[in-house]
Amino acid sequence: MKNFFNKYKIVVVFILFIGLAFTLGTVYGKGNNNESGILSKLNIVNNTLAASSTDQIDMAPFWKVWNLLDEKYVATKKSDKNINNQDRIWGAIQGMTASMGDPYTVFMPPKEAEEFSSNISGSFEGVGMEIGLKNNTLTVVAPLKGSPAEKAGIKTGDKVVAIDGVPSADFSVEKAVKLIRGPKDTKVKITVMRESATKTIDIEITRSIIDVPTVDTEIKGDVYIIRLYNFYANSSNVFRDALKSFIDSGKTKLILDLRGNPGGYLESAVDMASYFLPIGKTVVREDFGKNIDEVVYRSKGYNVFNDNLKMIILVNEGSASASEILAGALQENDRAKLVGVKTYGKGSVQELMPVTPTTSLKVTIARWLTPKGNSISEAGLTPDYEVKLTDKDLLAGKDPQQDKALELLK
Repeated sequence: MKNFFNKYKIVVVFILFIGLAFTLGTVYGKGNNNESGILSKLNIVNNTLAASSTDQIDMAPFWKVWNLLDEKYVATKKSDKNINNQDRIWGAIQGMTASMGDPYTVFMPPKEAEEFSSNISGSFEGVGMEIGLKNNTLTVVAPLKGSPAEKAGIKTGDKVVAIDGVPSADFSVEKAVKLIRGPKDTKVKITVMRESATKTIDIEITRSIIDVPTVDTEIKGDVYIIRLYNFYANSSNVFRDALKSFIDSGKTKLILDLRGNPGGYLESAVDMASYFLPIGKTVVREDFGKNIDEVVYRSKGYNVFNDNLKMIILVNEGSASASEILAGALQENDRAKLVGVKTYGKGSVQELMPVTPTTSLKVTIARWLTPKGNSISEAGLTPDYEVKLTDKDLLAGKDPQQDKALELLK
């Protein structure tokens, strides 16, 4: 599993099936479960911080609260779990990471870390949707095609208000994952607030084994349509096969549909962009801030298409992460026009690092910039042609976004 983590750098919103999540790589040493040992180490850390910091970090409030909890706290219910010193240390670290104000930077105690590792290893039982924190609110990025969530009526942009009746206002994405995922044939009730609704909506979903599609293709007149649903490890190979079918069709007009695509591997996005861009063209820039030089990912130069290719990319608020990298690269290199609405805006990079043998820190280490230096996280991508797709359109079986793309390719 460690080799798997170290092999790939992953760009995601926090993908859950629900339970599949992606991300990544110092071992604490013996005695990490010994409470007195931990307190001794904390005292050493306290003294070290005070000695090394130019601003003299004051740890006195921390210890005062610690002691007051020892002296005063009384559990109000018998069901309250017995909090030991180790649990309090994990809670303190979680609070410290939360103070960064970044929903993607999270400390995971043993139980959460184990569940996260299980998700990555491939537990495909859940409801089939991607969620993220947008404006500090749990929000559906997209239901996966053909998933129980999609069939039950979950939509991109739904704000998750409660899970099984428990208000979710203060939930992290990880906590939401824990409550939503579960074995097949069991049910979960998700309460959402939808932009077009005047009150919350309760949606009951029966969990199942999730079979995630990668690509669908369709021909409409003289236009070839490729619908790409993810950027997982094998997506680039499947996409290549779809492009071969497009070339074999003899057509020169292409619609790439990235609506509701939450992203996946950076390597897949760079590989796909390379089919359309000359060698050396910038696909995406990785900005580490501070005094670290940025890393530029460039086209590998497959560039199998000539200037006869006419291309439109469909995007919406569910197009995130690697979707935004690919769409932004082709838009800013004048290879394709974007049609739809503004994308999600997930342009940060997380790395998963062990803190102890049983705990992990998922931390944001960089942000993605488009070839022209625009931050994906700050504003997402703005389409060249803004076209909305309403609930009324869906009920009527209409797709004005695709219709606009077909019109532009005439």
